[in-house]
Amino acid sequence: ESAMARWPRQVAAVIVEPVAGNMGVVPPLAGFLAGLREMTRDSESLLIFDEVITGFRVARGGAQELYGVTPDLTCLGKVLGGGLPIGGYGGRREIMEQVAPAGPVYQAGTLSGNPLAVAAGLATLDALDDSIYRQLESVGARVAAELASAAAAAGVPLTVNRVGSMLTAFFAAGAITEYATAKQSDTAQFAAWFRSLLARGVSIPPSQFEAAFLSTAHDDDAITFLHSKLEESFTSLLASTTT
Repeated sequence: ESAMARWPRQVAAVIVEPVAGNMGVVPPLAGFLAGLREMTRDSESLLIFDEVITGFRVARGGAQELYGVTPDLTCLGKVLGGGLPIGGYGGRREIMEQVAPAGPVYQAGTLSGNPLAVAAGLATLDALDDSIYRQLESVGARVAAELASAAAAAGVPLTVNRVGSMLTAFFAAGAITEYATAKQSDTAQFAAWFRSLLARGVSIPPSQFEAAFLSTAHDDDAITFLHSKLEESFTSLLASTTT
């Protein structure tokens, strides 16, 4: 906002992850994305969403569908490739028509339109329907609730942030709403918990500030197994810090 005020109508673009995923999962505060949309529109700047993580994951239309805010440009990857390396972008017609062959901006790459990745991506997108997202929401809500319950039972301060099937368990007592509060997490305690879970057959991302993702492969048996290990992992963690 201060940059917009200092350089009126000179800021080319604002790029943002609509749901932060590279400091752990941090959802946008109410009105934040809509505020960015209004601000960039008023200043004639582009609003660009980095939906490499959230695209096709939190909804078929990504975070912009989930939160009802449409950017000018969107960056995509990950799910778009169905497990194979890929990147993509898209946006408003008048912007995309500036790119060759319709417009003067030339854009190409050695692997542009790679047929294997594109075929895998199209097959994945064809498989994504409303039932998939209902399943992912159900599994995500269940895991988040079980994390919070197991930590509370063991007396371990924990804040679980979740959007759909992506979540982070922060070893902190208060709300995690931005980078500053995320950095207050107890990373040493997280590392000990990571090792405790790994010893019990549960593999999670090894960093406190890395998002965890659930998928349709995480069936009832997998979630039941996780549940059976959670309280034990938190209890052993508490015991190790008091000895």
